[in-house]
Amino acid sequence: MAAKKAAPKNLSLAPVLDLNEAQALHSKLMGLRGNNLTIDASAVERVGALCVQVLMAGAKSWEADKHAFTFAKVSDAFTKTTQLIGVNIDHLMAKEI
Repeated sequence: MAAKKAAPKNLSLAPVLDLNEAQALHSKLMGLRGNNLTIDASAVERVGALCVQVLMAGAKSWEADKHAFTFAKVSDAFTKTTQLIGVNIDHLMAKEI
């Protein structure tokens, strides 16, 4: 029995991903679990290490569930912060077709 190919769900990240946003981000991710997920981080102006950690834990959960977890767009601030704290998200970036 083949798995049904559902359209990916989308999640747009808030401009400020700080300590206060970490719990909300976790809740949003858990609500979308079980679906392929495309994340839009293009509006992110500031991101804290805890929110990056929540996103990376989400990526691991999606991988374990055999669902796609990709970043469609990322802001310069998001990219710079992940690089600064030593997190490489290149493997999670959507591939251009």
